[in-house]
Formats: sequence, C-alpha cells, structure tokens
Amino acid sequence: MSLHPSLQNYADAWTHSVEAIAELVQPLVEGEWNRATPCPGWSVRDIVSHVIGLDCEMLGDPRPIHTLPRDLYHVQTEHQRYMEMQVDVRRHHTGPEMTSELEYTVIRRSRQIRNETRQPETKIRGLLGSEETLEFAMRRRAFDIWVHEQDLRTALAQPGNLDSPGAHIARDAMLEALPKVVAKDAGAPPNSAVVVDVHGPVEFLRTVRVNADGRGSVDGAPSLGPLVTLGLDWETYFRLACGRVSLESVRDRVKAEGDQEFAAAILRNFAITP
Repeated sequence: MSLHPSLQNYADAWTHSVEAIAELVQPLVEGEWNRATPCPGWSVRDIVSHVIGLDCEMLGDPRPIHTLPRDLYHVQTEHQRYMEMQVDVRRHHTGPEMTSELEYTVIRRSRQIRNETRQPETKIRGLLGSEETLEFAMRRRAFDIWVHEQDLRTALAQPGNLDSPGAHIARDAMLEALPKVVAKDAGAPPNSAVVVDVHGPVEFLRTVRVNADGRGSVDGAPSLGPLVTLGLDWETYFRLACGRVSLESVRDRVKAEGDQEFAAAILRNFAITP
C-alpha cells in the first residue's frame, strides 16, 4: 500500500512549498534571518521555526518543554501560545542551525509521507491535544506552509509561486470559510447574495448565498442581483483572508459595488486564520 490518492494533492503541495522555503533560506546571512515578515510578530527565523516545529509534531516528536517570555505582545490566545512554543525555543539558533534542522525535518517528513498507508479518515492527534482526521491535518498543513512560503517571499523580496499547488489548496480552504464570513461574521441579511470576483494568477468567481434561515453556501453560478460585489486580485484576497494586511493598506486594490456598509462589514471580518 502507499499514500491514499485523496491525500496526494496535499502531499505534493507540501513538498513544493517546503522545498521552496528551503531554497529561499539556504543562502541567507545571519542578519536576514531577523527580517520582519507579514505574519504578526514573526521574523524569517520564526517562520522557519514554526515550519520545523509543526512538521516535527506531524512526525510524532514530543513538544519542547519551554517557558514563554511574558513580553510577547502578539501572543494573546491559547492557540497563539501553543504555536509560539516551537518558535520561541529556536529564537537564538543560528542560520546554519536552522537550515540543517529544516533539511533534516524535511527528509524525515518526506519519508513519512512516502510510507503513509493510513486511510484519510484515520483519527490522529491534532493541535492543542484535539483529535482530527489525517486528511484534515494534511490539508491544513499544505495551506499553512504555502501561506508561510509567501510570508518569507514578501520579507525577502522574492515573489513567486502564487499559482503553485499550495495556492489552489489555500484558495479552496479560504472559499470554504467564506459563507461564515458573509453570513455569520458580517451578518448578511436572509435571502441575499454576495459575489466575489478574483483575478490574477489564481482566478475565480464565486457567489455566497444566504438563505431564509441565515445560512450561507458558496457556488460558482453568478447572481443576478447581489447585495455586494467584491472585485480584487488574488494576492490581495489571500493576504486579507490570512490577516497579512490591513484593509486600509489595500483599499485601493478592492472594488466594492452595492451596499457599501455591508461590503465594509465583510472586509472587516475577512481574515480567517487564528
């Protein structure tokens, strides 16, 4: 037996992004590891630490025993504290230490994925001690690592891979969250529709429909009378959805037609990452 076919896309996307990350950071000199990234509070070193740490957890390695400093302003929630542990424990590691640990972790994870025979619905240990399916974990990992690849590309001024396998998985994950953003978080009125029209390396047009009970769903059919139509480029879309930019900083790249007050409510609630 080998990797289940429904997991292959996630494995391929993870591989593509993690190899890109390794290539990006390999030539860095020491000072470049401290560059700020769009991920709040995290440097280039911190992003790579996060990548290493979570893949070590996927391997089943024990989490580090470490006490976080009290002055980390960007750590406010239990989820953020969980994520910060793998990052802070590596904050004083040198560039060569980071690249060698990343390389070793990628080798181990690649071997694990090649030899993976479990079914997609197999329950495994997730974040904060939760239980989740193997498919959910691999999908989230592919999404997460592509977003962090983009964080590093922004910090290092090396754009690319906006239409890579990870980009398409990220698109699907963000679209899955869109009905909640529109119907629940932004408070869409019953029997309304919102159209999102995205152009660029990844293009799509989707309609979020809110039924009489206030429940949202998304499909690819256009709406004849949407309450709001949002038009924006792919890079702006995913950076807003991942909380990497403020609405004010990209307002000129977002075209909103229809009910402006409701459009603003949607955009204020657009971020879906913790």
